[in-house]
Amino acid sequence: MGAASRGEPKAANELLSLVYEELRRLAAAKMAGEASARTLQATALVHEAWLRLTHGEDRQWNDRTHFFAAAAEAMRRILVDNARRKRAARHGGGQQRVEMPQIASSILENDDKVLSVNEALEKFAALDPQKAELVKLRYFVGMTLEQAADALGISERTAKRYWAFARAWLYTRIADS
Repeated sequence: MGAASRGEPKAANELLSLVYEELRRLAAAKMAGEASARTLQATALVHEAWLRLTHGEDRQWNDRTHFFAAAAEAMRRILVDNARRKRAARHGGGQQRVEMPQIASSILENDDKVLSVNEALEKFAALDPQKAELVKLRYFVGMTLEQAADALGISERTAKRYWAFARAWLYTRIADS
C-alpha cells in the first residue's frame, strides 16, 4: 500500500487488483436487496471511490484497516452527493425515475434517508469517531459485523456493542428530525 500511496503506477494497479473484487463484492451485496429506482451501480460506485482514493491529493494508507476506512468514507460521500444531486430541483428533485427491470441496481431505498443518516452520522462522528466508522462500514459499504470488526481491528463482541449503541443513538436523532 505504501508504494501505491506514493503514486507509483504499477503499485496502484497491483493494489487495485487486490482490493477491487472485495470492494465490488461489498458494494454489490449492499445493493442486492434494495429497491430498483436508483441509477448508481456497484461497479460505478467502486470505480468512483477508487478514483477519489488514488487521484488528486497525496494519500498514504497505513494498513488494510486504514484503506477500507478511507474507501467507506469515499463511498459514503459518493452516495450522499448522488442523493443530494437527485433531490435538487434543478435535477428533477421531486420526480421519480421509472426504470426498465434489471437495468439499474439500487444503492439505498430513499435519498432522503441517505441524507438524514448522513447528517446524524456527522454529528455522531464528532462524539465517537470509531463507532461512526463502524456505521459507515456497515451502512454505506455493506460489510457484515464480522468484516467491519476485522477492518477496524476490534473484536466482534465490541463491534456488536458499538453497533447496538450507534443504531440507538442514530435512530433517536433521525426520529427527532
